Amino acid sequence: MELVSKLQKREADGNPISVGIVGCGQMGSGLAHTINNIKGMRVSVIADIEPEKGIKTLVEMGHERGSIVTVDSKDQAEDAIRKGKPVVTSNALMMTELDGLEANVEVTGVLDIGAEVAYYSILNNKPVIMMNVETDITVGYYLNQLARKMGSLYTVASGDEPGVCKMLYEQAVLMGFEVVTLGKGKNNTINFDATVDSCREEALLKNMNPKMLASFQDGTKTMVEMAAVSNSTGFSPDITGMYGPKVELDDLVNVFIPEEAGGIFSGKGKVDFSTGKIAPGVFAIVYSEDERIRKEMKFITNSDGPYYLHFRPYHLCDLETPQSIAEAVLLNEVTVTAESIHSEVVCKAKRDLNPGDIIGGIGGNDWYGTIMTYTEASEKGALPIGIGVNARVLKGIKKGDIITLDHVNPYDKSFVYKLWQMQNSLLDMERR
Repeated sequence: MELVSKLQKREADGNPISVGIVGCGQMGSGLAHTINNIKGMRVSVIADIEPEKGIKTLVEMGHERGSIVTVDSKDQAEDAIRKGKPVVTSNALMMTELDGLEANVEVTGVLDIGAEVAYYSILNNKPVIMMNVETDITVGYYLNQLARKMGSLYTVASGDEPGVCKMLYEQAVLMGFEVVTLGKGKNNTINFDATVDSCREEALLKNMNPKMLASFQDGTKTMVEMAAVSNSTGFSPDITGMYGPKVELDDLVNVFIPEEAGGIFSGKGKVDFSTGKIAPGVFAIVYSEDERIRKEMKFITNSDGPYYLHFRPYHLCDLETPQSIAEAVLLNEVTVTAESIHSEVVCKAKRDLNPGDIIGGIGGNDWYGTIMTYTEASEKGALPIGIGVNARVLKGIKKGDIITLDHVNPYDKSFVYKLWQMQNSLLDMERR
């Protein structure tokens, strides 16, 4: 791909890739610092509802505070970019229209903001790279189809589990293997009862948002990540919520395989996770019955097969995202996109919910996300997590029950809800 040489040329020509970052929390700030160390790429604009976060990050990167332009006006932002001055804004949607930006990276984790930034970036033919996987599993299929129709580009970023799993998948296929399982390591067992209050003390010690930590502990983030893998590869969970057994590295190849071969799955083509000590690694279990390939694998890896482990012991989140930016801008290539909808992450009640309750969002006290096949979710009328935010409860729901669209009245004023409706219409047309 020669990405580095292309970036070096952009640097030599005084024309580095101009990047906008939407959201300057832990990941957004980390991404800005990463880009700051890459020749041929620069952070031109940072958007955050708290502009001081963007200013602080830029100062840490070596910019003089007096050189940073804080504006919400498109014309003023364009002028600052032309002069090479970094911009901070509270107006994320303005960034979708800026000619001086070559790509936007969405890092907020907020469903509605992610949906709007992606949608309007696509309409303005600006590549958009999503670190907001929650938005992607909700309306990513529609956004991907819209981008293709518009001649634009929409992709989930490299670095998170979906991007790295997709990389392992493509590498294995290009080596002649059949991919059987794609999985990740989770560094703790799921606590379905995790709430903001139960996570607050640990979150503060780790400099994290308590809701974010709760979404890790209650399993929602793992479900989201593996749903994105599913929708990009056609793989699916074997059961609702996946198995998530505690399996260590050397035994993955014996467990994450079909039952007929001694494993846990009903067949091939599955996504799942392990709580063994393999996090932050991701893995693929691959298969070959070709005797010549098996002989080669025995010689190279001392593995007998026919199932083999391909393991990457890390995923580096925001540190790897610049590769997706470079591929999008320089090569017009995507990293991970939803080619169809094979899996859905739906709401399961954390507590008894009563008529009139307004249910909260990801990492809150009301529900956690669980993965199931899209077919099963559709048959049950299960409520996708992206549509669950701010829904009003119509019927009583018991703790542990799947929340359905019959139970609630979704908040239909949100932008992500409107895109979700358009996605459903698109899927209906494709089925006819």
